Amino acid sequence: MADPAGIWKEALPIIMKGVSGRGVWAALNAVRPIALEEDQIVIGIPQTDGELAGHLRLQQTKRIMEMAVSQIVGKPFLVRLIDGTTDADYELAKRRDLERRRLQEAEMTKMRAELVAKSSWETVYEQLSRRYAAVTNKSLPQNRARFFEEAVELIAQARRDQGNFDDLGERNFARCLERLAQYSEVPSTIVGVQVLQRAGEL
Repeated sequence: MADPAGIWKEALPIIMKGVSGRGVWAALNAVRPIALEEDQIVIGIPQTDGELAGHLRLQQTKRIMEMAVSQIVGKPFLVRLIDGTTDADYELAKRRDLERRRLQEAEMTKMRAELVAKSSWETVYEQLSRRYAAVTNKSLPQNRARFFEEAVELIAQARRDQGNFDDLGERNFARCLERLAQYSEVPSTIVGVQVLQRAGEL
């Protein structure tokens, strides 16, 4: 049966038996079937009765509706409730879905980029610690100078490889500069100048 109105008409008595309360019954009677998708029926409530929609969004009521519709169509089926009862209302709901997904994907992309950037700077930070630990006779300025030169190049290379200069990335970069300043006993501003010059930013 490919008719949403027919499916809903058959399912409604089954749903009514499974729920109680005048508010829920009023909401169910206000429902208008709108469309049938591959695995869901789309229903709506007139915007003038919008306050009734909350009754149908309760998890227990939604489950009863989906069980009844699934029983009618003979396979697992979802029930989607939207605001409004027209095809135009459904098109608007789909556009909002697309925009929501786009924003979620953009946020996920941003989060992944931040994780990659943080992971990269964490690696640099740990490498600085390991390289400094490997320096022999740290009291000799020439040995600290060699370490300083290697470390500047290490941080500058990481900086050149970074495509993301957001606030988090800048903070992790600064953390590495501070670590090198601490190890080499060179002011952090001077360390920053050396690294940025090597990275081609000054």
